Amino acid sequence: MTSPTPASHRSTPDAALVPAVFLAPPPSDDELEAWADEIRTIEEGRFEPDWNELFSDDSTPWPVSHDLGSPGEDAAAVSESEADARPIDLVHTLVAVAVRRRQHTAEEYRLMTLILDRAVADPDPWVGPDPTLDHAWEDSRGRSVAAVRRDRADLAERAAAAEIAVHLRLAEQTVRTRVGHARTLQARCGLAWRAFLDGRISESHAIRIARLADSLPDDREAWTAFDTGATERAQRLTPSSFDTAARALREKVHAESIEERHRRAARDRGVWLTAELDGMATLTALLPADRAHAAMTRLDRAARHLATADGEERTLAQLRADALTDLLAGGSVAERPAAAPAPAAGVSQTSGSGRPTVVVTVPALTLLGRDDTPATLDGYGPIDLDTARRLAGEASSWIRVLTHPVTGVPLALDRTRYRVTTALRRWLGVTSPTCVFPGCARPARDCDIDHLTAWADGGATDHDNLEPECRHHHRLRHETKWEPLKNPGDVDLRWRSPLGHDIEVDPPPV
Repeated sequence: MTSPTPASHRSTPDAALVPAVFLAPPPSDDELEAWADEIRTIEEGRFEPDWNELFSDDSTPWPVSHDLGSPGEDAAAVSESEADARPIDLVHTLVAVAVRRRQHTAEEYRLMTLILDRAVADPDPWVGPDPTLDHAWEDSRGRSVAAVRRDRADLAERAAAAEIAVHLRLAEQTVRTRVGHARTLQARCGLAWRAFLDGRISESHAIRIARLADSLPDDREAWTAFDTGATERAQRLTPSSFDTAARALREKVHAESIEERHRRAARDRGVWLTAELDGMATLTALLPADRAHAAMTRLDRAARHLATADGEERTLAQLRADALTDLLAGGSVAERPAAAPAPAAGVSQTSGSGRPTVVVTVPALTLLGRDDTPATLDGYGPIDLDTARRLAGEASSWIRVLTHPVTGVPLALDRTRYRVTTALRRWLGVTSPTCVFPGCARPARDCDIDHLTAWADGGATDHDNLEPECRHHHRLRHETKWEPLKNPGDVDLRWRSPLGHDIEVDPPPV
């Protein structure tokens, strides 16, 4: 599980902490143009690498004597040309491709970091001119000059991360996490950073080194010892074997006791839900080891007890999953007869008086059995019809979401009030189920409802002028140069980035 770099480690690396040889210099204009040409060549299928140059004497002694041609060649022709190739030549070519891929990946990390570091150093392109330079300036929130400038740098970094994310179709957190790893390597593990740039270690190795180095105290001797040992091991071990060796190395160089580190690590405990295929989901929990083992022991004991019942056909894995569901649903394993058949789709029945609230959108014809359009579980996606009908049958109340003229209820509600009504918020949750910023998947129920045209400027409180924005993107919209654009009468919304690019919002997830 990847976690973002702590705020205390996000500052621009101190060059004094890292030998200059390990810090890659900023690219020149000619280098940037060459990289752009190379990317265009790869995208057009015209990439023909010079393997002998890649495997020069100063990089590796392996010779490469066979050219496999460009990726766009006819597969049959490539196969014919490979007929005379020696196996060792093919292996050498494969290694060359892997090295080049690693180098490009490391260069992505470096350029991401460069963009965000420059945004912090010069926020103006991302958030506009610095208002504190005006002698008559006063902050409406009572912040000091230093506080305003810190906020500007933070918002500029966030706006730049969003710019990168929408162009690369990545999550903003992924961009910020990669930059955090790169900054840690630059500041604490110069040997590993150089090896990553050279393609001598993989992205997986680099991430593991960065995460472990980031957890070390501010001790240059510890950083150097870990960097030296980890880089040497990363170049000869697979990621899984390296992970074990690197954690052992971290224990040797760490100055803090395991008790202190455990107390700090326990603050990161949490539970996550990940959508899977075919109406399933994975529930993941990060827990203190003793409690996790105790919970697993209880589930295993309950599963083995249930397995002894006559007629029980479920596997131990299925029984553990059903026991966990029963316990989390507010009841206990004992409340369910051991010999009872498993419910449809492997979902345990909920016992106890408390019932969690779920939002399911079921097409009316589907509910009546006249259509097979899937139902949708809020925050997950399509679910099977049997589950949807069961949930509909168990529902204690209904909320109809039908459009005019079936119900005669207009979609635009309460145009004369600033506050968004519950009915209108529910409707927006159907029309825009997630935050409307490109790439953001936060559910609308957890978002702020923002007026596209401000209420103070005459904007109405109706569905045409409201969209859900998560708190992060709501703040970016109002405090940086990111802005939503929607012409009168248009259905589609788009966003304009601080650098002037127009990006369309994502289509609905389901």
